[in-house]
Amino acid sequence: MSLFCAEAFVSPLEIEDAVTRALAEDLGRAGDVTSIATVPEDTRAHAVMAARKPGVVAGLPLVEAAFRRLSPDIAIEPYSRDGTAISAGAKLMTIAGNARAILAAERTALNFIGHLSGIATATAAFVQKIAHTKARIICTRKTAPGLRALEKYAVRCGGGFNHRFGLDDAVLIKDNHIAVAGGIRAVLTRAKAAIGHLVKIEIEVDSLDQLKEVLDTGLADVVLIDNFELDAMRQAVALVAGRLVIEASGGITLVSAAAIAETGVDYLSSGSLTHSVQSLDIGLDIAM
Repeated sequence: MSLFCAEAFVSPLEIEDAVTRALAEDLGRAGDVTSIATVPEDTRAHAVMAARKPGVVAGLPLVEAAFRRLSPDIAIEPYSRDGTAISAGAKLMTIAGNARAILAAERTALNFIGHLSGIATATAAFVQKIAHTKARIICTRKTAPGLRALEKYAVRCGGGFNHRFGLDDAVLIKDNHIAVAGGIRAVLTRAKAAIGHLVKIEIEVDSLDQLKEVLDTGLADVVLIDNFELDAMRQAVALVAGRLVIEASGGITLVSAAAIAETGVDYLSSGSLTHSVQSLDIGLDIAM
């Protein structure tokens, strides 16, 4: 069984790098001194990883990578895959092999799957709230340093979509860019002249007057309406009339998401999907 979400991709290199850094952080220079001192070297163990709360799972490939990094011949039997909705008590996988390796990788594995499953679960809740509309929920760059690709993968596992991964894959002109460049027309003109034909241009506006100015230039592909009230959002949708993709942003919560999506915007972006989620409670128990 593939452990990856069927609708998402994350590079194996990202997994390898993240697991290596996490294990190095935990094992330090001397390794798991507790297990080395208390568990004979050739002891075998059998462990069960299970959900203690319901949610959407994400991070199983990192769990596998963490255990295999410390014991390549460890036996792993999966019972789920990323992107699956799970109930409390659901068994996710069993791990059998060297006891020291299982104990040493346990916290790293649980940290990854708990955190990423929390993101996938939060995303799925947003997706459900706006499912009756055409809008999609997307994440932002408000991610934990070094974990962006994994966190954005978890958003996809929850049924959401990704905004740009970094500063290098799309143009997003914000208020400070406009101020420094000398205005909306000036900043859009410079951007259009500098980028390649495959790069999209998005610009943030905080008023309907700014939106009108953007439309007059005809140079943007996407407009981000930031902290608009609902009525202003509806007016923005009417003004744009399908000429640009509209992204709504600014303090969007699970409570406000449906009403915002119903205004007719195309995307809702929320940093809370990655920066404020609660880890899903998943445990690992030894069953000798």
